[in-house]
Amino acid sequence: MELSEHNLYQISQELNNYNAKEFSFHEILGNACDERLVSGIFKKFKVDIVFHAAAYKHVPIVEHNLIEGLKNNLIGTFELANLALKKKGSNFVFISTDKAVRPTNIMGVSKRISELIVQAFANQLEEENKENNLNIRFSMVRFGNVLNSSGSVVPLFKK
Repeated sequence: MELSEHNLYQISQELNNYNAKEFSFHEILGNACDERLVSGIFKKFKVDIVFHAAAYKHVPIVEHNLIEGLKNNLIGTFELANLALKKKGSNFVFISTDKAVRPTNIMGVSKRISELIVQAFANQLEEENKENNLNIRFSMVRFGNVLNSSGSVVPLFKK
C-alpha cells in the first residue's frame, strides 16, 4: 500500500522482476490514515505482518506543513497499530528514523511520538498476550540516512 502513485508503480515494477510463482502481491493506492480502507485491506487479505514505513521524510516540507505531517505520521501509526491489534496479526514492525533520537524538528518529534505509540501498544499487549494466549508482537527499528532513499540528501548533493 502506497500513497504515491509513482512510488507504487516503481515498487510494482521491481516486484514484477521476481518469480511470480513464489509470491503474489497487490498494488493498493491509499492512505494509511484511512481507517475504513486499511480495515478492508486487513480483512480481504488476512494481513498477518505489517511493516509500517508510511511517514513523511523530507524535513523542510514537513516543517512547512505541520498539521499534515503530524496527521500522517501520528494518526497513520495509531490506526495501523490499532488495526493490527484488533485483527490479531502476529507482527507489527514500525520503521522509524534516527531523527527520533533527540528530535530537533517536527518530523523527528512526530516519529518519536509514533515510537511511543508503538511502545504503548507493546506494553498493553504484554498483559493481553498472557491472559488471552495471543502471540502478537509490536517492534520498531530506526534507520539513519539510507543512501539515495527518499528524503536522503545524496540526490540533492549530486544535483
